[in-house]
Amino acid sequence: MMRPPVRPLSTRLGHLAVMGMVLAACHPRPGTVETAEAGRIRSMPATLPPASGTAPEGADASADQSPVTGDTIEFSVIMSGRTAGRLRQWPDSGGTVTTTYSYNDRGRVPSLTQTLRLDKAGLPVGLNLRGTTYLKQPVQETLQLTAGPLLAWRNEAAAGRTTPGSGFYLPIETLPTDVAVLARALLLTKTKSVTLLPDGTASLTSGAPRTLTAGGRTMRVTPYQISGLGLTPETIWLDADRRMFASGGSWMMIVRRGFESVAGDLVEAQRMTSFARDSVTAIRLARKPTRAVAIIHANLFDAAQKQMVPSQTVIVRGDRIVAVGADGDIPLPSDVEVIDAGNKTLLPGLWDMHVHVQDDDGLLHLAAGVTTVRDLANDTDELLARRKRFNAGALLGPRILAAGFMDGPGPYAGPTKVLVSTRDAAKAAVDTYAGLGFEQIKVYSSLDPQLFPTIVRTAHQHGMRVSGHVPYGMTAEQMVRAGADELQHANFLFLNFLADSNIDTRTPARFSAVAKYAGGVNLKSERVSRFIALLKERDIVVDPTLNVFEQMFIARPGTIDPGSMAIANRLPAVARRGLLAGGLPFNSAQEPVYRNSFIAMERLVKQLNDAGVRIVAGTDASAGFSLHRELELYSEAGLPNTDILYIATLGAARVMKHDAEWGSIEVGKLADMILVDGDPSQRMRDLRRAELVMKGGVMYVPDSLYAAVGVKPAPRKGVIPTKDVRAEDVVCRGPAAVVKKGTTGPVPLNCVVVDSSVSAGRNRRASPPRRTRPAASVRPTKP
Repeated sequence: MMRPPVRPLSTRLGHLAVMGMVLAACHPRPGTVETAEAGRIRSMPATLPPASGTAPEGADASADQSPVTGDTIEFSVIMSGRTAGRLRQWPDSGGTVTTTYSYNDRGRVPSLTQTLRLDKAGLPVGLNLRGTTYLKQPVQETLQLTAGPLLAWRNEAAAGRTTPGSGFYLPIETLPTDVAVLARALLLTKTKSVTLLPDGTASLTSGAPRTLTAGGRTMRVTPYQISGLGLTPETIWLDADRRMFASGGSWMMIVRRGFESVAGDLVEAQRMTSFARDSVTAIRLARKPTRAVAIIHANLFDAAQKQMVPSQTVIVRGDRIVAVGADGDIPLPSDVEVIDAGNKTLLPGLWDMHVHVQDDDGLLHLAAGVTTVRDLANDTDELLARRKRFNAGALLGPRILAAGFMDGPGPYAGPTKVLVSTRDAAKAAVDTYAGLGFEQIKVYSSLDPQLFPTIVRTAHQHGMRVSGHVPYGMTAEQMVRAGADELQHANFLFLNFLADSNIDTRTPARFSAVAKYAGGVNLKSERVSRFIALLKERDIVVDPTLNVFEQMFIARPGTIDPGSMAIANRLPAVARRGLLAGGLPFNSAQEPVYRNSFIAMERLVKQLNDAGVRIVAGTDASAGFSLHRELELYSEAGLPNTDILYIATLGAARVMKHDAEWGSIEVGKLADMILVDGDPSQRMRDLRRAELVMKGGVMYVPDSLYAAVGVKPAPRKGVIPTKDVRAEDVVCRGPAAVVKKGTTGPVPLNCVVVDSSVSAGRNRRASPPRRTRPAASVRPTKP
């Protein structure tokens, strides 16, 4: 999933609303909608209907039934130019403030009610938060003064206490209004800085005030940027009384009711502030050599042959590779800058084939060695402008290949501006995307299946690919037979075999049903074999996004899931806390069921690869970090590491028909490369240790990129712990593990300790790898 380190608190309803951005198809600009009309996609003022009166998928509408009094402040939650929910806040006579917050995103309806009490310094001293999260996890969070006196807090992930007045408690399920309260508290301090509880520090800077007018009303508002809540500053807009006016961004904007029409202007103002900051960062961290660069003594991954070639020299001049060969066989130019690789691994730049890229993502992609991404749905204008800035170097980021996104209208429609209900509208939308240079069309779950053949035919006439979610009313097999080129998300592969269960795949049931039943699908059955044979016959590409489902099916509140263990200690405090969120709600009896369903997903991916079905490595999750995990999961599933490296480089370039320019380290190709401390052909986790990244000949140092957003560098290979085995050397399917050295014994079920000398390419599910040293004992920690 899209993990907490990346997204602002105020736009993600605490840590679990990140799921909306994980599987959201685009990030539209609030205040406008787009319609496919007369062969073009045009922006127009948005109509803002009230939030849906019905709450699908068991939604709790109680949060929207607050009393409306003279002291009540109301906000609209805007997504895709439409009102998707409400936030209301009012005080009582005892000094407590109550907030209710709920919105509907494709049937996922978080609903929270909070009561909050502050002391004279504006610090929370009483809090009660109840409701359900984006994925229906129950919320019970409290903060209260106890004997001592002490300030004690408790939530689903953790509990703690401290001395009153020692800091600002930030709920783990953060509401937008909590950020506004934090901003007011910061404004009351001399240093504009405050300690966060349970960990972290927040600081504040103010922007230029502006006067806004809407519906005959005028209001003076000021933007404030708060650092310390994420990897980049968070913006909150306050009115003249220092009450919240607006919060959010292009994916979701919460704005004072009656001022919905200015939401787009606020997003644009925030973007301009970010542009100024990002331009300075880009100039500081990107280095464009003025002469040729020679990388010598490198172990080079030959993507075309899927093999490592030792002792190689690569010469780059400008943005192109001009020479590749054995050390000593390639003469070095007289004006060359020499980089001694020291027998480390030189690979082509990585590709993430499933993103919804935002401005802040670009730096993280580059730091992880990702030089090319495929954006599978976004706001059209924003994406094209973002790609232009990436290419010009005004904003740090990878190359972007763009897919146009469309869905059908209805209560579960995806967050897109392009909703089509007729063949003419569908054809016009495809024509428009083609004219804008988009290379692919992605469809979504509410699309009328009868429109799919028209979309396929029109797209193929333009030389475009077609992929996406399987529309409701179709199966994956039917979508393939109707002309699809690619399938997104492994859950839709399993839904193909659960089609008789009458699952509404427009709703979150497409996740929960697979979590419950995928483990029971017989992957050796004739039905599964026929489906895989069909995928191979039609040359269908599969984009499984396993990392999303690991988080959904495996993660539990209060523990760090296996996919995040390697990065947890590298993240700032508030971002690290978000890793304790958990995934889909489940009880102790369901835990092994969900775990087995995820293992079934891994096994199916291996079967696909073994059968010759093409796989692409996409994440649909947090930038950079998640691609590393996606590739590690392929390795754990049993795919050979050299196959995986091919999938993430030249294989992706070949799918997108850009292999003449990108994807491998060959003479004449663009110089997109990463230098890694280690050998990912033997140990996939070594990919986390990039020391140098080159995109089109421009060089970046990952440690410096990470430092710019408060992330610690990855540990270097060969660093020996003095006491504990590193967390990243433990692969578990269950609670987080503490691994002690000096003792031997059996490894508990679902946990293995991975020796660095053992290839990561074995299937650790089937049998634990052989070790060159005794196995360390693994003791699960208490939640």
